[in-house]
Amino acid sequence: MKTIIHTTKAPAPIGPYNQAVLSGNTLYTSGQIALDAETGALIMDTIQAETKQVMENLKAVLNAAEMTFENVIKTSIFISDMHNFSQINDVYSQYFEASSAPARETVEVANLPKFVNVEISMIAVK
Repeated sequence: MKTIIHTTKAPAPIGPYNQAVLSGNTLYTSGQIALDAETGALIMDTIQAETKQVMENLKAVLNAAEMTFENVIKTSIFISDMHNFSQINDVYSQYFEASSAPARETVEVANLPKFVNVEISMIAVK
């Protein structure tokens, strides 16, 4: 059985998918980009600001499922330019304790939705 997770504190999906799906105790989030849920505007002033908005969107989705970043066991990061890796990583690392950080992959891709610079998805377990 699956439960659809939705919150108005994160951007609404821009296609035929949901913000997250809870299956048993496991939460699968869709990739988040730096859309501001209130205004619908992209936050792309700097790569740090963009990454922070992505992480805040993921935080809202996790909270809607009654979870936190402590529950995250795996992340997937897609970036348009590997030269931004260290700046993205600096922001990302503020959301996890190094000793219990999740598994992760970071992949450079040609393009992302709305031509953003970073998209992140997560898997979390209660």
